[in-house]
Amino acid sequence: MVKHTVKFSNGLEVPIFGLGTWKSKPGEVTRAVEDAIDIGYRHIDCAFIYQNEKEVGTAIKNKIAEGKVKREDLFVTSKLWNTFHSPNLVEGILKQSLQNLSLEYLDLYLIHWPLGFKEGGEYFPTDKDGKIQFSDVDYVDTWKAMEEMVGKGLVKSIGLSNFNKNQIERILKVAKIRPVMNQIECHPYLNQKRLFDYCKSENIVITAYSPLGSPDRPWATADEPLLLEDPKLKELAAKYGKTTAQLVLRYQVQRGIVTIPKSVTKSRIEENFKIFDFELSADDMAYIDSFDCNGRFCPMTPGLGHVHHPFEKDEF
Repeated sequence: MVKHTVKFSNGLEVPIFGLGTWKSKPGEVTRAVEDAIDIGYRHIDCAFIYQNEKEVGTAIKNKIAEGKVKREDLFVTSKLWNTFHSPNLVEGILKQSLQNLSLEYLDLYLIHWPLGFKEGGEYFPTDKDGKIQFSDVDYVDTWKAMEEMVGKGLVKSIGLSNFNKNQIERILKVAKIRPVMNQIECHPYLNQKRLFDYCKSENIVITAYSPLGSPDRPWATADEPLLLEDPKLKELAAKYGKTTAQLVLRYQVQRGIVTIPKSVTKSRIEENFKIFDFELSADDMAYIDSFDCNGRFCPMTPGLGHVHHPFEKDEF
């Protein structure tokens, strides 16, 4: 049996299944979050850079006002963007996210990427040649400011996103408050087994973003494979009488990985949630594991060349 929540190292719990909001347009995301809460979702994953937190906040506010949920029933995550890594900027931008979401605290706040961008201007600041301008702030210093946010009651838990093993180790060496989470791209083409095993050994929970292979990512090209169209996965899903999406989502939660597929379509939000009424055999779990080809769909190309880029130098 898959538990519906996962326990953090600090004793708090996170729902194992949630709604992602990356790429959800402001005009659509309010309804999507309202639909998700009505369907039974209690975990909403947000980020400042998604530029839709206000609309997510409207949905949360509406559902609390209706009496459908209380604030404490919900688990809301947001993330610190790359242009706010300086320790003196962390509290201000966190409070901006809280204001956007109409919340007094976040359940989880993550450093979105280990690499910093030039601060004080655009969110993707570029030079005259169109190249991203970096900052030299060390994420270790950013982490110390994140810890202060817990002490101030603005966040319940803090964690990381897109950090590799070496980068996590650097955080653990200085951490007074250990990261409870590392949110990473994870799906059958990129199963992240080594990073998952390492994080598990350090009692750090993994959240899988883009668990459906992010077919609507803006930089997708026609020649790239579509995870959900993989004939072998489709065949396996048919064996269980489920959709391919349900198969790959079940695969993640059965591994104990928190999973946050994005959708704004009510029927799909509902379909994605129906993964707790079947179980994959050990053989089929191993079979899906075998699809791994280091197939990363979200390589953070604008940050290539940054000293803290997580995917350039390290194995995992």
